Amino acid sequence: MTGIDGCLDDIMAIPGARSVTLVDGASGLAIAAAGRHDPLDEHEDAAGTTDVVRAVLGCPALTAGDDGAAELIVSGTTRFHLLNLVDGDYTGRLFVHAVFDTDSGNLAFARFRLRAILAELAGAGNG
Repeated sequence: MTGIDGCLDDIMAIPGARSVTLVDGASGLAIAAAGRHDPLDEHEDAAGTTDVVRAVLGCPALTAGDDGAAELIVSGTTRFHLLNLVDGDYTGRLFVHAVFDTDSGNLAFARFRLRAILAELAGAGNG
C-alpha cells in the first residue's frame, strides 16, 4: 500500500498536474498537499472544495440509488479540477482535489491515473 506522501508524488507525476490536496471532508481541513497552490493556499482550497463536495453529496438528484458520487470534474479555461472521494476505510471522509493545466494535461488520462493511485492508497489496488 502506498503512503500519503507517495500518493501525492504519484499524482504530481501525472502530466499537467499543478497541485493536489488531500482533504478531510468531515472537518474541511487539508491533511497533506503538494504542488503550486495559487491563488489559494491548500487550506483555503480544502475549505472551499469541502463545501462543493458536501453540496453534491447532499443533493438527492446527484446521489440517488446505487449511483452515488465518486468523482467531480470542474473544467475551467486554463485548468481542470478532479475531486475524488477516497474508497476503503476512508469512505465519505477523505477526498482528493487535483488541479491540472489544460494545455499539458489530458482529462481522460488524469482520471484513469488518479483512480488507480487512490485505489492503491485505499488498499484496493492489491485485489
